[in-house]
Amino acid sequence: MNNVNHALAMRIKELLEKNNMTRYKLAMESGVSHSTLKNIIHETVTDNLLSTTILIASGFGMTVSKFLDSPLFDEQNLNI
Repeated sequence: MNNVNHALAMRIKELLEKNNMTRYKLAMESGVSHSTLKNIIHETVTDNLLSTTILIASGFGMTVSKFLDSPLFDEQNLNI
């Protein structure tokens, strides 16, 4: 089981690889600072804001609904 922060980090890594995108490019596209993205990916942030997740999704050119449409976020896969 994953916690939400781990699922978010995994989804970002998955989409970075799929889109052949760097964290820097995602930061530029999303408006989320590179250091914030780094902290999310390295799971040093313990409480991610929905607004940050929406910006990250936007940086990938997708809605937050599409971003969250992943087995990583299925309730049975999360330890909430």
